[in-house]
Amino acid sequence: MANFARTERVGEQIQREIAELIRLEINDPRVKLVTITGVDVASDYSHAKVFFTRLDGKQDEAKQGLERAAGFLRSRLAHSLKLRVMPQLHFVYDASVERGSHLSQLIDQAVASDLHLDENK
Repeated sequence: MANFARTERVGEQIQREIAELIRLEINDPRVKLVTITGVDVASDYSHAKVFFTRLDGKQDEAKQGLERAAGFLRSRLAHSLKLRVMPQLHFVYDASVERGSHLSQLIDQAVASDLHLDENK
């Protein structure tokens, strides 16, 4: 149980650090509009799935930019985090934000149509 809590804390720290590095130190335009939504770290710290989103629909382009910057990000993380093993970074598009936005639009449309039906009674 304690190991799970530690990997979760490490994941949260990696998320903060990567977001800051993207904001301040990466000049690749493919990566500028990326939001890091979460990080899952393996229990042995060998790998980390970095979940990202980009609402303009250019997630493939963003993933290419992130993968190109992975070595730089990993080396900078190694300087700021004191871990015996620095995880390999794997970038995964997180569609949950996009799905949530779509569901919100559908709800808004349903409410608007209900209001329209109530007005016509």
